[in-house]
Amino acid sequence: MATITETYIENRERIQPNDTNNYGAAHGGNIMRWMDEVGALSAMRHAGEACVTAHVSDLNFERPVPQGDTCVVTAYAYATGRTSVRVRLQAFHEAPRTGEREQTTDSYFVFVAVDEAGDPTPVPELTAETERGERLRETALADESSE
Repeated sequence: MATITETYIENRERIQPNDTNNYGAAHGGNIMRWMDEVGALSAMRHAGEACVTAHVSDLNFERPVPQGDTCVVTAYAYATGRTSVRVRLQAFHEAPRTGEREQTTDSYFVFVAVDEAGDPTPVPELTAETERGERLRETALADESSE
């Protein structure tokens, strides 16, 4: 069992020509796949079990991630159900030379923990042991309810 801050994961993908659409920007399907992978890692870190995607809520692509830039995906678990873990996911385009970032994509995924037989299995409660963890949870819950 991990705390909210211990489930925080950040991953980067450099946008190569084979990652792009006809407009020279990252293909939305690639961004969604990267978000799904990082989100599952965050959920698994908390659950201590394999986790599968159960629901994607309001996946909004607000800006493109141009070829040559870096797509940064952040994820953290912010709430749990009996067998589920809710994860906040955001993607950003980042200039590789300066580190300057702009948010491009926002979503909430629900993952279900499964045992070796693939059956749903209970997850522990998620705790916020730091002020940062509590801020992350409050932000996710507030933003999720405004969607």
